[in-house]
Amino acid sequence: MPDLSDATRGRLLFGGDYNPEQWPEATWHEDVRLMKDAGVNSVTLGVFSWSKLEPEPGAREFGWLDTLMDLMHDNGIDVVLATPTSSPPPWMGRLHPDTLPVTEDGRTEWWGGRQHFSHSSATYRRYAAAITEDLAARYGGHPSLTMWHINNEYCTLDHGDEAAAAFRRWLREKYGTLDALNEAWGTAFWSQGYDTWDGILPPRLPHYMRNPAQMLDFRRFTSDMLLECYAAERDIVRRHTPHLPVTSNFMPLWFGQDAWRWAGEEDVVSVDLYPDPRDPLGAQSGALVQDMTRSQARGPWMLMEQAAGPVNWRGVNHPKPRGLNRLWSLQAVARGADAVCYFQWRQSRQGAEKFHSGMVSHAGEEGRTFQEVKRLGAELARIAPEVTGRPITADIAVLHDWHSWWAGAQDGRLSSRVDYPDVLRAWHRALWQAHLTTDFAHPEHDLTSYRVVVVPQLYALTDAAVDNLLGHVRQGGTLVCG
Repeated sequence: MPDLSDATRGRLLFGGDYNPEQWPEATWHEDVRLMKDAGVNSVTLGVFSWSKLEPEPGAREFGWLDTLMDLMHDNGIDVVLATPTSSPPPWMGRLHPDTLPVTEDGRTEWWGGRQHFSHSSATYRRYAAAITEDLAARYGGHPSLTMWHINNEYCTLDHGDEAAAAFRRWLREKYGTLDALNEAWGTAFWSQGYDTWDGILPPRLPHYMRNPAQMLDFRRFTSDMLLECYAAERDIVRRHTPHLPVTSNFMPLWFGQDAWRWAGEEDVVSVDLYPDPRDPLGAQSGALVQDMTRSQARGPWMLMEQAAGPVNWRGVNHPKPRGLNRLWSLQAVARGADAVCYFQWRQSRQGAEKFHSGMVSHAGEEGRTFQEVKRLGAELARIAPEVTGRPITADIAVLHDWHSWWAGAQDGRLSSRVDYPDVLRAWHRALWQAHLTTDFAHPEHDLTSYRVVVVPQLYALTDAAVDNLLGHVRQGGTLVCG
């Protein structure tokens, strides 16, 4: 299978999301000049361009993207081409309300933002497959194309009727019989026993606490449905370009995806990372995500997004002090990243993220942000031969499991003051402050290469995981448990 080295070709990838559809064509040539000046060698195109590519159902407007793909190639800049399926056009929700997700209290999430799609909608999946197929057929042979980026930051929840039907199918496959489901869910409590599959719904807004086993299975189901969406598009582009790697970007320590399972379905593991520049432990927060992403990738990984300056979604969005962008970028490289990229190239002048920084800020090329980006690009090009593909070894592993996190994050637990991410960060912080290189691992992973295995908090463990941890100790390893 292809991997990140097929895209880097001995370089550190440097660049980021490029959204030229927001700008007149005259700006594109100015962008290319600045990219070359900054040492940018890779851009991601098309992430949020579905309405531009398909302005009405079945229409295809590829001319602008043809121009950009050629422009990038002519200037020696590689393209990571995204499928635009994270943000469906308004016409889809208007014509096909079944494609819109529904919240737990029955409200429809409308278009006008992004990620407004139902992962279980057959209509959405059909349109997503069609635009992906046409993109892959048109650009699969383009010389600028080095990687595929599927969707963006999968995070949709859906409690609607089509998701309910899919949830029931998922449960039937998992449990086989209603008796087995009732036993596993403990439905004898509070008179919750089910006599028909049709009576089972996604967890919707209740009068009081919900069944914790139902909540856990719904989390598992949601992760699996989103993974099905990813895999469907991945398989389409792989059929056209089996030699090119495929990725989709994780959010850091995101609650909604079993990223261990997802990582096994990706050629390149990538993550978006936005520590708060005012947080005195921002570097440790970044290090945790970097260590986890490297462990999921089992080798080099891709920093798909970071901010060159302030973001736009915190209560107060502070700029990065001088030098912090360089420091955190080099920290990612030191922890195994072979790609350092940003959201986004040029700061938007309109829309919800017009105050989110870009590599080229509103101040332009003379501004501090671009000048720092330019210096970083030169530095990354200089060190690339020494660091690209370099293995990072650790003899300490911190165990983490999404299913255990989901199971423990229920109403009615022992203490709402025990927050799993905080516990995980505290244990990792102790190792980080002691300058000890740390991997993350799933409780069922092979642990034989680790001298010390740390278990911050695992509320739920499989029999296989328990046997694995006991075996680690019997073979002479040290197990540290919270």
